[in-house]
Amino acid sequence: MKIVVVSDSHGRNDILNAIREKHPDAGLFIHCGDLEDDPMFYPGYIVVRGNNDYYGRFEDERIIPIGKHRIYVTHSHRFSYFSRSEQLSNRAKALDCDIVCFGHTHVAYLDQVDGITLLNPGSLSHARDGRPCSYAILDIDENEIRVEFKFEPEW
Repeated sequence: MKIVVVSDSHGRNDILNAIREKHPDAGLFIHCGDLEDDPMFYPGYIVVRGNNDYYGRFEDERIIPIGKHRIYVTHSHRFSYFSRSEQLSNRAKALDCDIVCFGHTHVAYLDQVDGITLLNPGSLSHARDGRPCSYAILDIDENEIRVEFKFEPEW
């Protein structure tokens, strides 16, 4: 299944709509927080609360089962900066998840920690590492997890 993972759009609603149009074949859209808008305006996106989200329709974390995989979605602002990867991996294990999608740092990131895939798609509004704004394509099937980052310099 092709899954589009975004985070930290901070009110850039035009980008969210453009991404939906760009990927009509995606089976799922995940937003890892800091939408800064009401999620009801973005049907099809599974959204979690970020540290800048004040609307009441958000959950702090979500678990999404896809086949034999379980995706843990969080913004990650409640995890320590210096041990975030380890803490996210531990939380995923406690929830029986093998993939974590998270945001907050505004930096695209992919790693494996103790068998857990950690994916931060970066930011749709302002990257903090000198690269263009980004999001990720997570393609999963029963046997493989593939990730491709999409960097968009015009945003």
